[in-house]
Amino acid sequence: MTLPPSNVKAAAWMSGWLLSMLVLMVAGRAITRELSVFQLMEMRSTIGLVMLYPLIRWNGGFAAMKTARPLLHISRNTVHYAAQYGWFLALTLIPLAQVVAIEFTMPIWTALLAVSFIGERLNAFKILAIALGLVGVVIIVQPGTAQVNPGQLLMLVVAVGFGASVVMIKSLTRTDSGVAITFWMLIIQSAIGLLPALYTWHWPSAHLWPWILVIAFFGSYSHYCMAQAMRFADATVVVPMDFLRVPLSATVGWLLYAERIDLATVAGAALILTGNLLNLKKTRTPLANAKA
Repeated sequence: MTLPPSNVKAAAWMSGWLLSMLVLMVAGRAITRELSVFQLMEMRSTIGLVMLYPLIRWNGGFAAMKTARPLLHISRNTVHYAAQYGWFLALTLIPLAQVVAIEFTMPIWTALLAVSFIGERLNAFKILAIALGLVGVVIIVQPGTAQVNPGQLLMLVVAVGFGASVVMIKSLTRTDSGVAITFWMLIIQSAIGLLPALYTWHWPSAHLWPWILVIAFFGSYSHYCMAQAMRFADATVVVPMDFLRVPLSATVGWLLYAERIDLATVAGAALILTGNLLNLKKTRTPLANAKA
């Protein structure tokens, strides 16, 4: 069946995405003190597949997970896996402020790729939402002006990779369900990361297992939320909502780690919220080709 466009429903699903990403940030900080990134990503995918089973069964079982576009799933998840790993690597090469600032160039690449490859349109409000979001992020993270180094170039490639992944998700939502997209993500990324994870493997301590289960659950269902949001609105509407992750992350840092929230964070958050509200209020999203 065809799903009618709804920015409100897209925003609701993106709320699930944002909550998941905040939880993943806290859990990931705890786990990566002991486990390698490869092992963390592999356990997230394999355990997440088990946790996804109730949703798979609810939506018709494994027979309903069949896809006519396996190559696009493989392409999307290869790009996404590499971008994820590059993001973690960039954290070791450049300051966090620069990682975040460069990462949030992603909506620019998403918008351009969506226009070029899946026929979405940019209007004044989408452009304004992107512009306000980028300015807000720059104000919050206050990136330095140091000379460009390989880590900064790597992070730029990562941002393009994330943008390409989002566009491919949007294309997949026209033929595949959100559950199927998440199912194939877990299957393909488990296969990609198996050998690197085995090479770096060591058994987690008992105190890490609750965090691992949290990572597996929210790591799987976060992508389901994103895919569902894409079914109700264009990528150029959905992605700017992710800008809210920056002020929300600052709030979590303040509450859990006593990290200071300054005036720049408040000002940047206000710009981000303004851009998203304008985008949600004024954008009309034709999704005639979206299939349930």
